[in-house]
Amino acid sequence: MSVLVVAEQSNGTVKKASLAAITFARQVSSRTGTGFSIVLLGDGAQNAAASMTAYGAEKIYSVEDSSLTNYLAMPYAAAVATVAQRAESRWVVMTGTTTGKDMLPRVAVRLDAGLASDVIEVAGDGADIKLIRPMWAGNVLAEVQILTEVKCVTVRGSDWEKASPSGGDSALVVVDDAAQAAAAASGTMRFVRFDVSGGDRPDLTEADTVVSGGRGLGSEEKFHLVDPLADVLGAAVGATRAAVDSGYAPNDYQVGQTGKSVAPNLYIAVAISGAIQHLAGMKNSKTIVAINKDPEAPIFQVADYGLVADAFQAVPELVTAIEAIKG
Repeated sequence: MSVLVVAEQSNGTVKKASLAAITFARQVSSRTGTGFSIVLLGDGAQNAAASMTAYGAEKIYSVEDSSLTNYLAMPYAAAVATVAQRAESRWVVMTGTTTGKDMLPRVAVRLDAGLASDVIEVAGDGADIKLIRPMWAGNVLAEVQILTEVKCVTVRGSDWEKASPSGGDSALVVVDDAAQAAAAASGTMRFVRFDVSGGDRPDLTEADTVVSGGRGLGSEEKFHLVDPLADVLGAAVGATRAAVDSGYAPNDYQVGQTGKSVAPNLYIAVAISGAIQHLAGMKNSKTIVAINKDPEAPIFQVADYGLVADAFQAVPELVTAIEAIKG
C-alpha cells in the first residue's frame, strides 16, 4: 500500500515544486498506515537522492541512463512504472507541473491505474481515501475516489505546503532494471533541443516573486514593460491566457487554470483584469499587488495592495524607486 513520489530534479537539485507531492504522500501514508518512497530520474539523480534522506521516506530510488539525460515522456514513464512495480506501490504521485501532467498519465496507462489530477486535499482514511479537486475554475470542488488497485495522482502545487525535512535516514537504492526499461521505451522519440525563454530568471513555478502581465498591455512589444520590474526584483515573468493567446508572451509564461499554478511570496499583476481562470492559478500567493487603471477590475478584490494607475507610467517609476532603495 506504499506511496511513491516522483520528484523532479535538475543537475542533482530537487525542484521545490516536488515538495508538495511529498506533503501529499505523508498525508496518505498517515491515513493508510503505510510509508512512502521517492524516485528521482535523470543525470544527477543519485546526488539528488542523497539530499532527500531526511524527508521521512523509507527508500529513495534513483535511475540514471543516457535515455534519461533529457526529459522525454515515454522513457521517463517506463522507468517510473518499473520502480512502482518493484516497490509494489499502490499510489504514485507527482506535482502537477508541465512534466507531471505530461508523464503521469503515461505511467497510469502502464500500471493500469486510475488517475486524479489537480488534487488539492485528501479526506477519509484507510481504503476510503477521497481526493478533492477543483472544477469549473474552482467554482466547484469534486470529491473523487480512484477504484483501481494502483492510483495515480497529480497535486496542485500551490495548494500544498512544501515539505520540510522531518528526520530519518532513507535507504538509497539504484534501480538498474528501470534504466533498462527507459532505454527500451525510447523508440522513435528523440531530444532535439531545449530553448530557455526566461533567460537567467528563475523558473516560474519555483520563483519567490512573479511579475505577470495581461492583455491590457496591448502588444508583444509593450508586454516587455514587465521585464525591468522582474529583473530588478529577481522575479520570474508570467502572463494571462489572454496575453498568451494574443501572442504577447510565450506559452510557458501562462499562469491560470489551463496554465501553471504558482504561490510565490510576492505576485505582481500588471494590467491584469482578474478573470477567474487566471485567479485559479495564483490565488494562493502570499502577497498580491495589482496595478490596473480600471478601479473596478476584479483583480483588486483579491489583491493585498492595489494601485489604480496607468501601468506604463507606474511600472517605470516603481523600477526607479526599487533601484534607488537597492543602491
